[in-house]
Amino acid sequence: MYKSIFKRVFDLIIAIIALPFWFIILAIIGPIIYLQDKGAIFYNAPRLGKSGKVFKMYKFRSMKMNAPDLRNEDGSTFNAEDDPRLTKIGKFIRKTSLDETPQLLNIIRGDMSIIGPRPDLPEHAEIYEGNENRKLDVRPGVTGFNQAYYRNTVPWKERIQHDIYYIDNLSFWLDIKIFFKTVVSVLKREDVFVSENSKK
Repeated sequence: MYKSIFKRVFDLIIAIIALPFWFIILAIIGPIIYLQDKGAIFYNAPRLGKSGKVFKMYKFRSMKMNAPDLRNEDGSTFNAEDDPRLTKIGKFIRKTSLDETPQLLNIIRGDMSIIGPRPDLPEHAEIYEGNENRKLDVRPGVTGFNQAYYRNTVPWKERIQHDIYYIDNLSFWLDIKIFFKTVVSVLKREDVFVSENSKK
């Protein structure tokens, strides 16, 4: 019942309650993003959703306009603290995870859940192996098991197996634990950026 009904109900209630507070963040962060290089406030990233449906995931833009698309060896997006593509405000909103807050809109639209596997790039659907496509059995999350316990310290393939573990053990109490562990992880600002070891 929780997985099929109540999880979605809780997502909507929490997202709608949080929305007025997000508008305050938008009013502060949005103009700063625009004024630094006169570019768009949002970055709409195509991502794989439930059942493989591609959707636009909303983020505050943290990179300079027309920045090149850099990838790690495993195909995941490059993410480093000294990345020259980041704007000054971009580095701050990455560290504080404020760049992810527009995904409240994705939750309301039904694209995402508060807790779930982080969504992959659309092209990753072609390189899933074995049971890896099982991560598409549920809505992707703004945060999830990996973000709460590992952030960006493990390779992409290992993250997928953690996602499958989450799906197999999905429950209200697991989501509660992930939520509060995420809060602690964000406040500590640990492992936000990808290290050399986590690319391998």
